[in-house]
Amino acid sequence: MDIIVIKGGRQLNGTVATSGAKNAALPLLFSSLLAQGEHVFDNVPRLNDIDSTELLLNHLNCETQRNGHQLKVNVNRPQSLVAPYDIVRKMRASILCLGPLIARYGEAKVSLPGGCAIGSRPINLHIEPLRQLGAEIDIENGYVMARANRLVGDRIVFDFATVGGTENIMMAASLARGTTIMENVAKEPEIVDLARCLRSMGAKIQGEGSSVITIEGVDELQPARHRVIPDRIEAGTLLLAGAITGGDVKVTNCVPKDFDALINKLIDCGFAVECGDDWVRVKPCDRWVAVDVDTAPHPGFPTDLQAQFMALMTQADGTSVITERIFENRFMHVQELARMGANITPKSQVSVVRGEKGGLSAAPVMATDLRASASLILAALATDGETTVNRIYHLDRGYEKLEEKLSSLGACIERRAN
Repeated sequence: MDIIVIKGGRQLNGTVATSGAKNAALPLLFSSLLAQGEHVFDNVPRLNDIDSTELLLNHLNCETQRNGHQLKVNVNRPQSLVAPYDIVRKMRASILCLGPLIARYGEAKVSLPGGCAIGSRPINLHIEPLRQLGAEIDIENGYVMARANRLVGDRIVFDFATVGGTENIMMAASLARGTTIMENVAKEPEIVDLARCLRSMGAKIQGEGSSVITIEGVDELQPARHRVIPDRIEAGTLLLAGAITGGDVKVTNCVPKDFDALINKLIDCGFAVECGDDWVRVKPCDRWVAVDVDTAPHPGFPTDLQAQFMALMTQADGTSVITERIFENRFMHVQELARMGANITPKSQVSVVRGEKGGLSAAPVMATDLRASASLILAALATDGETTVNRIYHLDRGYEKLEEKLSSLGACIERRAN
């Protein structure tokens, strides 16, 4: 199993490009199940989660072909409508095949999903809306068993703005009979990107990016070509890497307005930040002040940047209060940051971070989930010693060659076989 070794204390400088968004690519790839034929997706990142998605699509009789960051999916009728445990357990987003399968084939058997252990993330937010559309669903022996003659549009009000639930129902409702009105939906850029792709396939969708999405079902969809949006979480992580080292880093191939909650917090800290249409730059700052953060659904501060921002706050002047309102178990990185000398007091959904410039020291640490792994790497950049990050398979689920991108900015970082 690989490890990542970082020798900290170097200021990062330069320009680095963001890859395609993992959280956009996954539902896009599963949306291909809605239409037979060849779909073409550009700007697809090379990640373990993408590999897992390919594996599941292959199991469902789809042929996939990669050429750099382009991924072609040739959809054929599945010989089996089962998404098995051995594949689904690796990635929670596998549940996104449920809506397309039940909508197009009237049947699906999908294993209860796995993924990062950052919270319960109940799948009832996927199942209950599908029932409202007419699906009969049972949970048997660890599988979601779904069937329907044809889904029928209805008014669906989500208990809270769930990204995955919104995506699953968007795909399912595209082939339902009649009109579906979805209220209190997620507004994330990844939702908007999925709507664009579905429209290019012939779906009739409007309202994406607002709290209400309206879908008029059609009888069939056609394959299409679509370019995945840039990864706003990776862009934010790279920006924070420049900030925590006091460097001058320009992140390109990104959409700054998609993560302006982070940009605004950096400005509140005292950083000078410049933005263009597709780039953002953080300028050198010797000292920055602590600010509080509450994670929230988009356009609020992303939960997927909470751990990385906490690393920055360990080096700030003053005390910051970080409140996690999305997932109930997303402070597992705190104990690893504490191993490096961070002064953090976790209290259920709140962590109090008492910052001290230069207060971190190198130590062997263990990644507990995807974003925690990035947090530990950022913290290691701010030390003067050599830090080893273990269990980096979490990192490879969502960051494409992060160590190479940081190295191009001047970081002393490398991947080693352990």
